[in-house]
Amino acid sequence: MAGSNRTYISLYDQRVRLVADALKQNSKLGETQAVELATHVLYAIDHIPEKVR
Repeated sequence: MAGSNRTYISLYDQRVRLVADALKQNSKLGETQAVELATHVLYAIDHIPEKVR
């Protein structure tokens, strides 16, 4: 794979990007605000007990 310029993106960063994109599409948030809010949303979702999800 000579010449391959692939950049590793963690699963968490992929999830943040997915949520941030959804927030931007459905609001007037800018990039920075959407990413910041996405991290809070994912934190909350990740801390909901499995039985409740």
